[in-house]
Amino acid sequence: MPPPPSHWKGKCDFTIANCSNKVIGARSFVIGETMPFDEEGHGTHTASTAAGGFVENANIFGNANGTAVGMAPLAHIAIYKVCHVFCFESHILAGMDSAIADGVDVLSVSIGGESSPFYSNSFSIAAYSAMEKGIFVSCSAGNDGPKKESLSYEAPWILTVGASTIDRKLIATVVLGNNEQLDGQSAFQPKNFSASSMLPLVFPGAQNTSDIDALFLEEDSLKNIDIQGKIVVCPYGSDEMIAKKAGAAAVILINDEHQGYTTIANAHVLPVTHISYADGLKLRAYLNSTSTPTAKIVFKGTSIGDDDNAPVVAEFSSRGPSRASPGILKPDIIGPGVNILAAWPVSVENYTNSKSTFNMISGTSMSCPHLSGIAALLKSKHPDWSPAAIKSAIMTTADVVSLVHSPIEDERFLPANIFATGAGHVHPSRASDPGLIYDLQPQDYIPYLCGLNYTDQQVGSILRRRVNCSEEASIPQAELNYPSFALTFSHYSTYQAYTRTATNVGERNSSYTVEIASPPGIDVFVQPTSLNFSEANKKIKYRVEFIRLKSAINNTVVQGHLKWTSTRHSVRSPIVVMLH
Repeated sequence: MPPPPSHWKGKCDFTIANCSNKVIGARSFVIGETMPFDEEGHGTHTASTAAGGFVENANIFGNANGTAVGMAPLAHIAIYKVCHVFCFESHILAGMDSAIADGVDVLSVSIGGESSPFYSNSFSIAAYSAMEKGIFVSCSAGNDGPKKESLSYEAPWILTVGASTIDRKLIATVVLGNNEQLDGQSAFQPKNFSASSMLPLVFPGAQNTSDIDALFLEEDSLKNIDIQGKIVVCPYGSDEMIAKKAGAAAVILINDEHQGYTTIANAHVLPVTHISYADGLKLRAYLNSTSTPTAKIVFKGTSIGDDDNAPVVAEFSSRGPSRASPGILKPDIIGPGVNILAAWPVSVENYTNSKSTFNMISGTSMSCPHLSGIAALLKSKHPDWSPAAIKSAIMTTADVVSLVHSPIEDERFLPANIFATGAGHVHPSRASDPGLIYDLQPQDYIPYLCGLNYTDQQVGSILRRRVNCSEEASIPQAELNYPSFALTFSHYSTYQAYTRTATNVGERNSSYTVEIASPPGIDVFVQPTSLNFSEANKKIKYRVEFIRLKSAINNTVVQGHLKWTSTRHSVRSPIVVMLH
């Protein structure tokens, strides 16, 4: 393989550079002679998640201890610093241009953005250029959930990644004065914090329940309140440093209703635990039941495998539907993004003699590089696959159930809807052998873009060349050969039909039969009902008809799927229908 470009100043110390794939980590990163220097940590964390090497005894304050490794540990990492205090669009585009020129295989971008038409979204235009060069582009869905229509980067040539939990917990339990126990999480679990003595419990904002802002810890909120040596209760997102300066012994962070059961294990500055909304209600009920409330925090360390709900969609993970293109289901996929342990440029424990420094943070910034690394592995195994083929393999093989085979849930522990999960939770080993793929070449997006009713100039700004949509066979959004279906039925429309072309990347001789789970109120018919392949890479087209029934309820969203099944493979495409 050729050597890295000369302007790569060196490779970071967690990279083993003997693989042809190169991955770009796209935020807050420069490369030094022995290791990158990162002003804020985000770039180190995301890059090591994508392609960090094996590091034994990785941990944070002794918790989550084990061998850490990125998704593609043998990949080169080319890292382009595009953010300082702010992430200027021009800097991001310059970094992407450099990555494209350097010939990366995967572009991993953990930077948020706002929804906008593709022709006015510079990132979507740059990502199109990358896709034209065969580069797979993976992006964070955004951290504005659970609000709907809150996605970043919705273009169909981008993999849009939401965030989910994993089955590891760093347990910090609140024991109330009435002996009720409430399990929370914290990465900082000091061994010298007394677990035997009950301490006074105080909620500074308790008298201001009508003003949510008054509940958060601020200098003014502690006026005339003695918190010295006490455990302070406050909403998640409060500045715990204020409590520490005021002499608090510990802090309990409680979720509001929309944050639900998502709890975060951070490296806190004093003994802290973060508990769910449901447990927060129990705590507040106890506070109201006594004039002398007390509590203690018992740190129980790391627990693996006891979270039957995992993976759960994180409350912060942005949701669909796509505003820029409702006919494309977004997000595409979810992956691990809550309480992720990965490399950090400095020791959060203030160790000065350690090179193995780690931190635990959460966000769709963390789920994106998981998928980027997986894409690099797929590209390494299937070097002839296009970015669309890799995306299809990831989406059609995704899990839709938890570790205990129940439907994936959201932050409320209710079945997550399709605009939270997309195709489901990534399953890397299945993605390496998907059986069938839905492929797209760069020119296939032109009829789709013209079908969005963009002008010739607007489409041309994406393609960076002249386009005449009157000469193109424009298609509806849902006609794009995508691994999912997203439809909108008005009150007066009852019928829609679309085609898909499946490519055989499995056994040379294989037969698939269709299984349909129709969304409520919608009949789904597929012709033909079987696909018979006699050679590898053979393509077969099929047609899907959607009929709105009289029983369909207006102003609802319904979901289902169609699945092609052979003796070895199951190729699932989610279906979502918005009824108006």
